[in-house]
Amino acid sequence: MYYYSYRGHSLVSPVPAGGFGPETPPPAAGPIFALVPGGPVLGRGSFKVTHPGQLIVGHTLEALDASRLPAVEAGQAVRQAIAQGRLTAVNPDRAGWETLLDAPAPAGKRRVNILAIGDVGSTLLTGLKLLGGDVISSIGICDLSEQAAARWEFEMGQVSLPWDYSSFPEVEVVSPQALFDCDVFVFVASKGIPPVGSQVRDVRMYQFENNAKIVRHYARLARAAKFQGLWCAVSDPVDPLAKTAYLESNRDEQGNWDGLGLRPEQVQGFGLGVMNARAAYFAKRDRRFASFLTEGRSFGPHGTGLCIANSIEHYDEALSQELTQLTVTANLKMREMGFKPYVAPALSSGALSLLLTLRGEWHCGSVFLDGVYLGVKNRFTPAGVETELLPHIPEQLFGHIREAAEHLKQVL
Repeated sequence: MYYYSYRGHSLVSPVPAGGFGPETPPPAAGPIFALVPGGPVLGRGSFKVTHPGQLIVGHTLEALDASRLPAVEAGQAVRQAIAQGRLTAVNPDRAGWETLLDAPAPAGKRRVNILAIGDVGSTLLTGLKLLGGDVISSIGICDLSEQAAARWEFEMGQVSLPWDYSSFPEVEVVSPQALFDCDVFVFVASKGIPPVGSQVRDVRMYQFENNAKIVRHYARLARAAKFQGLWCAVSDPVDPLAKTAYLESNRDEQGNWDGLGLRPEQVQGFGLGVMNARAAYFAKRDRRFASFLTEGRSFGPHGTGLCIANSIEHYDEALSQELTQLTVTANLKMREMGFKPYVAPALSSGALSLLLTLRGEWHCGSVFLDGVYLGVKNRFTPAGVETELLPHIPEQLFGHIREAAEHLKQVL
């Protein structure tokens, strides 16, 4: 390992790195930033390192599986930094990567702004209002319909505990110009949802073209505002829309890439939470799937390409495929009942997952990995986004995860 002192920070690289001055002794304490090149566009911006092998292949799917990571002679300083959670990988190929060295860790309660207060947005808002008092300072809401925004400000203003009137976050209407005056921006806007009874089978992809146009507009607003918070994609299709937000925010007025917008880790898709919850629903009702409740995992997009594993240690391909199919088609069953399937997504993928995110707890969400936003178990830490590192992912399951990533690359 090669160590450098750069702008008052400790850097480490598995190979000699030019432009950082002479080598220095390994630091005994404090944060360490590992130089892990990954490309200016499709590489991750930064992430928490949990295995020395991630210093070599931290931008790929192998970062999820310890058994697929290369052996690296890391040295005592790096091993200690990993064990103590103070090693952050940074991608020096990205424009402005140096700003990460001095970026302050989020502290205190966060301001959350929500775009669009329809069925999903209003349900998500209700969940955040009732459950988010420990991590949310206030909630701003914005909608094309001024009446809808006024209605939900009025409704939420009357939700309170008796004699403890400050226990829940206050809700206020914000203008489009103030949408990015916040720490967390939640995109719930949507256009063109097929009506109940339509013959559209893949509702999520049906929505992509129209919703991507909306995302592009607000991604450019985020760029103009130099937004440094978290962009949360909740609208369908979650994973391609997350990538759209990232890509579009990094293009100049002529459409050229300059990397001056949102960093990849600033964007996360929130769609896997409800898929994980739907798998648990079926696992509670069929003993064959019961292992999912204690040993299972969910990977991939919110829709086609989803991978539900009945168990990591005792993986069963047939059971996992059956549970995956039940999970993927659960929204169609709700439509067959005559209702739009929005309550569970708004709460499990939306409110509950967002609150876990703000608390720095494990949750299901789509992070930038292998050039796409892919749903995995992850959490935000002072050292960056941490994706769960499993000891070994069975070969068939890893193949499905890779297929899911390839499918997403075909979409966008």
